[in-house]
Amino acid sequence: MTQQTEKPGQVPDLVPPEAAAQVGQVVARASGEVVRRDWQRWAVAVGEDNPLWFDADHARAHGYDDVVAPPLYLQYAVLGVTPLERLRADGSSGASSGDLAFPDAPRRMAGGESTTFHRYCGHGDVVTMERRVESIVQKQGRSGPFVLVTWRTTYTDQRNELVAEATTSMIARP
Repeated sequence: MTQQTEKPGQVPDLVPPEAAAQVGQVVARASGEVVRRDWQRWAVAVGEDNPLWFDADHARAHGYDDVVAPPLYLQYAVLGVTPLERLRADGSSGASSGDLAFPDAPRRMAGGESTTFHRYCGHGDVVTMERRVESIVQKQGRSGPFVLVTWRTTYTDQRNELVAEATTSMIARP
């Protein structure tokens, strides 16, 4: 815990200098291969039954060479699976957040995500994710102070073509 001397009515500074220094920096980079069997298992598990993911004839009838991966599968192809014993106390792997630490605001929750998909990926594509800290802002809410972290993520393929872009935020509270 960061030692702070707080006066009555004063809002504590929840953003340590080490975290603030990460703004503008790439904090996570990972690559993974898009595998048909994996995305089809993922699709079944999350209830995605679009025939574009499973039926090559259907995909060809809609202008694709073969079946394509569901767009939301991208981050799973890149990040893979984290064993339970390596998850952090907040339940996340930390692999995509850059392990930003907010010792005085340890409770975390998702703040939202907006993704723009530029094209589908197919079997054998290799996708690289690069995540940069866009901002870290301390705010005051109705129930007290909190930290809002925003990341900007790009996904490119093996030809360095842009596949998707995402803006993701996280809220850290004392």
